[in-house]
Amino acid sequence: MLGSLSEADDAVQEAWLRLHRTDTSGVENLAGWLTTVVARLCLNQLRTREHRREDPLEVRIPDPVVSRADGVDPEQEALLADSVGLALLVVLDALAPAERLAFVLHDMFAVPFDEIAPLIERSAAATRQLASRARRRVRGRAPAPDPDLARQRKVVDAFFAAARDGDFEALVTVLDPDVVLRSDGGAGARHTVVLHGARTVAAQALTFGQLAPYVRPALVNGAAGVVVVAQGRPLSVMAFTVTDGQAVAIDVLADPARLHRLDLAVLDR
Repeated sequence: MLGSLSEADDAVQEAWLRLHRTDTSGVENLAGWLTTVVARLCLNQLRTREHRREDPLEVRIPDPVVSRADGVDPEQEALLADSVGLALLVVLDALAPAERLAFVLHDMFAVPFDEIAPLIERSAAATRQLASRARRRVRGRAPAPDPDLARQRKVVDAFFAAARDGDFEALVTVLDPDVVLRSDGGAGARHTVVLHGARTVAAQALTFGQLAPYVRPALVNGAAGVVVVAQGRPLSVMAFTVTDGQAVAIDVLADPARLHRLDLAVLDR
């Protein structure tokens, strides 16, 4: 809902505190009550974020969930199970708060529209329209990834092999013609860019060849990706969305401050 691990933790903690301050003896559906509380907290946070306009960047990559490439760390299994791809989270960030709430609650958690409507102070019919509009935007900009991790990894490995060898045409081959590369280097960073098209992205990817010795395979939000680590310091997290044997989206978090806050020790376990 929020695309931020710290804000999600805050919302859950606040919901827990409210639960303990409230007499819920008359609540018939406690799970529904908690869903409503957390949804309202998230909606308030999204509206506050929108009002502050705290993310003036051309693109902001949400917090990634990073796990080992050869298997999920047991401590992160629950977190990873509820995560969605970074490409989808980027699209969700572009939705209005009410649209985002309606889409996430209905399409991802099967909450009925008549239960969502009071949260956003709309009718059930208007809420349905918001979710439908959000769904169209998501489908158009966040393709569903290949469910086979081995096929995903094959494309990611081919991408870095071509970058290492300086093979431009091989890079173009593993990229969808309409691929988008989004890189978030943090506020004021010159590396915050959005690139479109296979040949444009391939030209940029040639510069990744020098990073090849520092690339560590990982799962990023449950999909094949990499973490670039040099001298024990993370330089970037790269998430790939792979469909039909080609990368359709590459999302890069290169903001030093946010990378520092990520728990990347899981890669060494």
